[in-house]
Amino acid sequence: MNSGPSDHTAAPTGSPDEPGPAAAKTDSEALMHLRHELRTPLNQILGYTEMLLEIVTEHGQHKDLIADLGKLRCAGDEINTLLGYSLVQWKIESGQVDLADYRHRSLVLLDLLCEHRDNCEQQAAGLKLADVIADLQKISLAAGNLRRQLAHDFFTKPGSAISAASPEPAPAPGTKHPFAGPDTALFNCRLLIVDDQEMNREMLLRRLFRMGYDATVAEDGKVALELMNREQFDLVLLDIMMPVMDGFETLTRIKADLRLRHIPVIMLTAVDEPASTVRCIEGGAEDYVPKPFNPVILRARINASLEKKRLRDMERAYMAEIQTERAKSEHLLLNILPKAVSERLKSGEKTIVNDFAQATVLFADIVGFTRIAAENPAVDTVNLLNEIFSAFDQLLDKTGVEKIKTIGDSYMVVSGVPIPQSDHALRAARMALGILQTLHDFNTRHSFNWSIRIGMHSGPLVAGIIGSKKFAYDLWGDTVNIASRLESQGEPDVIQISAATADLLRPYCELSPRGQIDLKNRGRMMTYQVLRLR
Repeated sequence: MNSGPSDHTAAPTGSPDEPGPAAAKTDSEALMHLRHELRTPLNQILGYTEMLLEIVTEHGQHKDLIADLGKLRCAGDEINTLLGYSLVQWKIESGQVDLADYRHRSLVLLDLLCEHRDNCEQQAAGLKLADVIADLQKISLAAGNLRRQLAHDFFTKPGSAISAASPEPAPAPGTKHPFAGPDTALFNCRLLIVDDQEMNREMLLRRLFRMGYDATVAEDGKVALELMNREQFDLVLLDIMMPVMDGFETLTRIKADLRLRHIPVIMLTAVDEPASTVRCIEGGAEDYVPKPFNPVILRARINASLEKKRLRDMERAYMAEIQTERAKSEHLLLNILPKAVSERLKSGEKTIVNDFAQATVLFADIVGFTRIAAENPAVDTVNLLNEIFSAFDQLLDKTGVEKIKTIGDSYMVVSGVPIPQSDHALRAARMALGILQTLHDFNTRHSFNWSIRIGMHSGPLVAGIIGSKKFAYDLWGDTVNIASRLESQGEPDVIQISAATADLLRPYCELSPRGQIDLKNRGRMMTYQVLRLR
């Protein structure tokens, strides 16, 4: 766009002075930046006016002041409408922006707005409303910033910027405005406002206080992320155009952080081209509210976003509770069944029964436990039995055998079931030797002389689950019966094994022959004692 000192209208399409594509693109970007810069003070004017109308109306009996504030708001609305009409995106892209006309008409409306503002200040002074006067002075400051931008030569050089005067500092987070709303924040939520314009932060902070929210401010994305890493927030109101770190990058970093990504983000910006909206939503923003915002719409969108977050938080809490209960159930299941069997049960198998060609069964039984129980209180007896069996349980993971069950003072395990293992006999022998050592340590601690009989046999068996209530994993077959009888017909602190088991252990253990014994329904059987590992 080529403009002379007294002609600010874009050159018509096809003119000899029409810029090339690169220059046209630069002019369009500059005008969009100009539109954003003009909306910043305009947003402040409309925001403070809206709040003043609410504050004064709430306190009533100031009809003339309310009427003049209404005129002030109407003038601001007209300036905003003119900006939207004159610098609409299609006019910028097609080169049909008449900056001279827009500036002239805006200055006329701005003069009218300042006149209404002065009338309001006179009435507020007469009514001694110091807080209203302070906000009217902020409107005056914003109007002055808008006038300087409209009078500046960046209408011939749209890319240049103008610095706004520094407004009064924003109140510290948590400061209650004299006309603030309820003390109890909706949902007990904390909001974070991120905007580089101090007046915008102050205005929005007060607006949120009036809505009942607790809010904190940050001047750019970097500061916002630092705050979010230190403190808990429930929603972020994020501007797009900011120095140091803009809204797009801040949004991307929030959504990339596993600790922060669940926090909803509403974009607040004067940039209104659809591409920005799409980019924000695709980047994970919960919603998008253009400046100057309608307070009713802002409240509705904040409440909607917080309600969604509340529901998502409840869902996460329920899921965590479900996971905790599932972990408890799985832990309980593993205390009842071998892991491989519990996995099959969870996958939906109804009947779990398998034949095993080779496995080793071990029975261990405390000698004279009936006498021990009779000589001690029941609670003490159970506690001692629990201590010794719990110590045996610690050996299971070390040796790789499976506990099947306890029957009174008898302890039953199997090796090579439910997962077949070629060294099942050696694993069972290690378990048996561990049981003897554990009992020796137990006696030393308590000055007892408890003893235990252990029997082991290797051979085929059937293992599985039967029944539908209070089910348990159990073993069947001669191998189980023989192991039990080897234990019951053994001697204290002796690991008595069959010849079948001895054949499997000779390469690994020192064995001692014990001779033949009579087993019920089996006749005479050669037995051996396990002394130690080689």
